[in-house]
Amino acid sequence: MPVYQGSCHCGACRFEVELEPDHVRCCNCSVCRRRGALIHRVPASALRLLTPLADLKVYEWGSRTGRDYFCGVCGILPFRKPSAPTPAERAAGMTPFEGWAINVRCLEGIDLAAIPVKRVDGAAL
Repeated sequence: MPVYQGSCHCGACRFEVELEPDHVRCCNCSVCRRRGALIHRVPASALRLLTPLADLKVYEWGSRTGRDYFCGVCGILPFRKPSAPTPAERAAGMTPFEGWAINVRCLEGIDLAAIPVKRVDGAAL
């Protein structure tokens, strides 16, 4: 599986991630719509931080079960811990995801135009 180098815009946040980008997620919730990130989920073991999490800023919103990590210098969100499923999602059989959601726009050498986009209706949650 390929390993990609990733960073925020200014380079203060750096990481490596092992992933096979067979799709990305584009969510229409109030935060994601404004952010414009294209997300691909990976297991926790696939992300290697080159910048300590303590050096990043954290934003929690809504249920406060997810954690959005972003650079305090340039403001870019390179990755996040996804939120826990809502009661409706749990009732429908969704299980919690324990890995990372990577903003593939922050990866070097990736062809975004070649990756299928899955739309997520986060606004309806």
